[in-house]
Amino acid sequence: MSEPVIARKNYYEVDLDGGKEYWWCSCGHSQTQPFCDQSHKGTEFRPKLIKVEQDLRLYLCGCKKTTDAPYCDGTHAGL
Repeated sequence: MSEPVIARKNYYEVDLDGGKEYWWCSCGHSQTQPFCDQSHKGTEFRPKLIKVEQDLRLYLCGCKKTTDAPYCDGTHAGL
């Protein structure tokens, strides 16, 4: 299994709009971090869907090593 690229050694604090869907980048290559821009095409990586029912602030993983994707679990602290 390939390793994702570390896009950032920290989390992304994002405010998301309720009623929308977002795709979190799992490969680390997206130019629109933390969201997917289809850079994973041709790889084993797949983006993770985030459905938001109400306006919400989330902390999304930037290092791509979290065990709770797409959410930051603090793994970046040990990198």
